[in-house]
Amino acid sequence: MKRAKGLRLAALALGGAVLLSGCVTRTEPSVSTQIFVMDTIMSLELWEGGSQEQLNQAVEQLYQWEDLWSATDEDSEIWAADHSGGEWVTLSGDTVDLLSQALDLCRLTGGALDLTAYSAVKAWGFTTGEYRVPGEEELAALADGIDHTQVELDRDACRVRLPAGMELDLGAVAKGYAGARLAEQLREQGVTSALLNLGGNVQTVGGKPDGSPWSVGVQDPASEQVDNLLAIQVVDQAVVTSGSYQRYFQQDGQTYWHILDPETAAPARTGLASVTVVGPDGTVCDGLATALFVLGEEAGIELWRAHPELGVQVIWVREDGSVALTEGLEENYQVNPQHRGLDMTVVEA
Repeated sequence: MKRAKGLRLAALALGGAVLLSGCVTRTEPSVSTQIFVMDTIMSLELWEGGSQEQLNQAVEQLYQWEDLWSATDEDSEIWAADHSGGEWVTLSGDTVDLLSQALDLCRLTGGALDLTAYSAVKAWGFTTGEYRVPGEEELAALADGIDHTQVELDRDACRVRLPAGMELDLGAVAKGYAGARLAEQLREQGVTSALLNLGGNVQTVGGKPDGSPWSVGVQDPASEQVDNLLAIQVVDQAVVTSGSYQRYFQQDGQTYWHILDPETAAPARTGLASVTVVGPDGTVCDGLATALFVLGEEAGIELWRAHPELGVQVIWVREDGSVALTEGLEENYQVNPQHRGLDMTVVEA
């Protein structure tokens, strides 16, 4: 690693995950909306080439995907698979596509990403807000039930089969996939500038209307307010963060977060506070953000170096507040002036 040479950011606008800076042709998008879907607030902004009809189509598509992939909706395909008792369940083409890509990521990450951890997530109370700390024997049993290799996906017949009692959850990849698919759809419809914030999973289409890059913030995990450590400049990229600060509870002085290590069925404790992945494929970025958090920095760097074909760059924020980022971002980030003393290093390929 080498010491980073970050630029200072003159001003951070909006205070959230997405930052817009520099001169733009207009101050408002052509059309925009904010909706609650997939258990989060999403905002869609179409700038150049966007129409209300295209926006409506995107919104409708998000609701359709939610209906397919919700693990709690008894009419969804995922719920049907989770409660099939070991029988084959027929899936739609979109679900097969997402599940196929997600299982590929499970294999690529050596199981650091595992879609079959839903029973463990429920046991901790992260699906209901009724939090509890499972005992050691319960955790061991839950961990034994996590194994993505037991998922049988028949792509040609569009069907899936799980062992009885195993439960899938696509939450670690669904928003990234949705962003990637919507971006592809909008480009085909002639939209050249759009910003999709799918609950913190940011997908950009092109750059800003004036041709400059979008500026996307990386949040300070230690701040109780929305405070960004730095911003990165992106065009036609997805930016996805997984962090211990996003969903957690505290008990007996200990903090427990929703990102579980599949090997232990307990929160992954690797010295990291967050991982941000930047790349052209939102599904890959979404799945890798979780996997790299679980792996920890050292193993995560090894994985990143081993797979340059993925085209991703990574930002690791450690629990002590220091930051490491991969060399592809070295010329494309700006440090928030409030964090001008930020300890940063660059990871070389």
